[in-house]
Amino acid sequence: MRSRGILKVSRRTALALGGGSIMAAGFGSSKVAAETPVEASARYAPATEFQLGEFKVYSLLDGSFIAEHPQDIFGMEQPPDVFEAASQAHFISSSKFRGYFTPVLVNTGDRLVLFDTGRGALSQPQSGNLLKALATLDIRASDIDVVVLTHMHADHTGGLTENDVPTFSNARYVTNPIEFDYWEKLGPAANQSARVFAENVLPLKDKFDFIDPGDQVVPGITAVAAYGHTPGHTVYTVEANEQKLMLTADTANHYVWSLAYPDWRVAYDIDKAQAAETRRRIFGMIAEERIPFIGYHMPYPALGFVEAVGDGFRYVPATYQLQLGNEGEQDRPE
Repeated sequence: MRSRGILKVSRRTALALGGGSIMAAGFGSSKVAAETPVEASARYAPATEFQLGEFKVYSLLDGSFIAEHPQDIFGMEQPPDVFEAASQAHFISSSKFRGYFTPVLVNTGDRLVLFDTGRGALSQPQSGNLLKALATLDIRASDIDVVVLTHMHADHTGGLTENDVPTFSNARYVTNPIEFDYWEKLGPAANQSARVFAENVLPLKDKFDFIDPGDQVVPGITAVAAYGHTPGHTVYTVEANEQKLMLTADTANHYVWSLAYPDWRVAYDIDKAQAAETRRRIFGMIAEERIPFIGYHMPYPALGFVEAVGDGFRYVPATYQLQLGNEGEQDRPE
């Protein structure tokens, strides 16, 4: 680990044991319809708990939106009839889609590790729900020990500050050094994500630990290179008691158009060829090992499996696999 600071073990985390663009820079907000009115959004703060060995893992819904013209983003190079046929084959519309933003919290028992921070105030009420979701777990922003940024797109970094003050006041920050350096050199005028990086991320530079693939964030959480979506895009394996989960961030941005057709070009991918190679490598590994994954833009609660089918992958949403808990046998229905 290359460090510009030392990760500190928090005394607070044991208390929690009991209980752009829209998706990335460059996607016009004029194409987005608000999912719920503000008053409904104030009540809607879901957090879904999963058990991974001794770890607790939570999917936190930062927000959701409905957008038109999905082929402006996915399968851009495909003939419209091919995109239409592929969509129909998977029972989804080719003219609209629903997107999700899903940060993840891992409670290791002595640390609370948050992966990505949502959009914050960038496009409320479609997003910015993260702190409300944490509150349903009786977790405050000040309780978070480590914030991991998988990459620097605005929908992952927008929640780092609130009213120009760092949201997670007691946290250390972790990211890939290639990723940080790319956005630092790019400058704030390049696009929305670059501006948000300059405003939210760069002022925290001295609080970052920079880790390379193979390094651990904390014991049980290991960085894996997943470059292409952005230059230093990094995903993470989470392992506890011989159980394994992968947090894939934006390796795939849609459960059909990115997984069933991993070579299709995606507007958000900076290096589109490398991103496609990464999708095949990461999801090929997930399929071979038959492990669950949480994808930042998968349908909430964003936990699922994949199997290799034909030239791509079939997404299998999780049901109760990681929610059996350790309570012992309960009464069965007659």
